[in-house]
Amino acid sequence: MINRALIRTKIVQLMYSWQNNPQPNAELAKRQLQTSLNKTYEVYFWLLLLSLEITRYAINRIEIGLNKFRPTTEDLNPNKRFINNKFYKQLSVNKELAEYLKATGLHWDSDSDFIKTMYEAVIASEDYKEYMAAEQNTYDDDKMVWRKIYKKVLAESDLLYEQLEDMDIYWNDDIEIVLSFIDKTIKHFSQDNNENQALLPMFNDDTDREYAFSLLEYALKGKDEYFKMIASNAKNWDEDRMAAMDVCTMIVAIAELINFPLIPVNVTINEYMEISKLYSTSKSYEFLNGILDTIATKLKKEGKLLKVAVVKKQNNN
Repeated sequence: MINRALIRTKIVQLMYSWQNNPQPNAELAKRQLQTSLNKTYEVYFWLLLLSLEITRYAINRIEIGLNKFRPTTEDLNPNKRFINNKFYKQLSVNKELAEYLKATGLHWDSDSDFIKTMYEAVIASEDYKEYMAAEQNTYDDDKMVWRKIYKKVLAESDLLYEQLEDMDIYWNDDIEIVLSFIDKTIKHFSQDNNENQALLPMFNDDTDREYAFSLLEYALKGKDEYFKMIASNAKNWDEDRMAAMDVCTMIVAIAELINFPLIPVNVTINEYMEISKLYSTSKSYEFLNGILDTIATKLKKEGKLLKVAVVKKQNNN
């Protein structure tokens, strides 16, 4: 689940937080990175659980209506399509989710007002209304309505972002990418499987985990050398005028350029350009692109940038 694009962003953020430390503690930095990655994986389960809590709230609403002293016709004949959603039923018995929740103790029990607000936002959406009004629904329809709820309702909810920010500072920038992982999870659910549906692992494989901690270590060890490269190639730019985030982004990028021969130069530069779009100034993109391209060219001429031709396509680079 945690891909290399997210890993790069985490390490740039961590380098930024350590920029004023002349002798960064590598082991402490690694622990901080691990904590940040763990929290990102945790929010994946928080958001999966949210769909269960919203549906359980809907179930409770129906039960209250049925048990009224003087129920209305609508109370006695509720539309149960939403609470009978097959994706919900599969997720509610999912073994991986249950085991993770048991191990971590995650729950929304103390956030009943938030769940109520999210439920009201869901039932007010056009996608929910169309789903409930349809003559019939297939299994794919049941999955699709939740994909739309996550994309159009939850992803657009400022309250959701505020709720998760209040819980943990590590999550501030992760929600959008985690929502894309939720969409991928729902998309791959199968009608022929119930409790054993596979959720996304924290890492696709061990190479991504190794990449994360190796990149951080290389960036920390080489930061002074890499800064000199940046300064010597930043024409007409005084060191004090360069944005700190730009410098941190380039340091991590250079660490990757030099130490990961399987990752093509253009892939590395493009990935860090994307990070600069999110975290730096409007002029940073061209500035970073020019400097990194110049540094890569010089390193190649000096024989310090050795890239291995890859026959098999590299994933998540």
